Amino acid sequence: MQSESPAAAVPSLPEGRFDGREAFAGIVRAALSSAARQGWRELVFSDPDFADWPLGERASIEALQAWSATGRRFMLLAQRFDVVERSHARFVPWRRMWDHIIECRTVRTEAGSAAVPSAIWTPEWFVHRTDPERSRGLCGFAPRARRELRETMDESWRTGRPAFPASASGL
Repeated sequence: MQSESPAAAVPSLPEGRFDGREAFAGIVRAALSSAARQGWRELVFSDPDFADWPLGERASIEALQAWSATGRRFMLLAQRFDVVERSHARFVPWRRMWDHIIECRTVRTEAGSAAVPSAIWTPEWFVHRTDPERSRGLCGFAPRARRELRETMDESWRTGRPAFPASASGL
């Protein structure tokens, strides 16, 4: 008996190149839905500011709520979180409620250094916007691309500082 490939195991996740904001938003929605259905243990979201991510949509919060459970881990990496606080009103209270599974870091980029990647990483699948301005990139299950993306994210994570606290006092 042959084992199923990751792509066959999770048919709702796209694979390949994508182009445009609507395509990217649909991919984020698919990722959140799959995270809830599949019970992924870890999610890593990375973007300079998450301005055009559908994080404040009711369906996104419902998927995150369904995904949230003991043993989960959600990492958010950004250059700034003020846009999240202003533009994703439903996400902010959800973040407060699930503070115990969420870690947020901000990375200050110096002139000439690489920006925080615009990407989603999971243990099985990834999406990487290589051109965030035009919302172009690729997504898939390729182990090598997933590993390289995680290494890039981890490097930014190491240079970052805790940010976006659940409360004003950080408690």
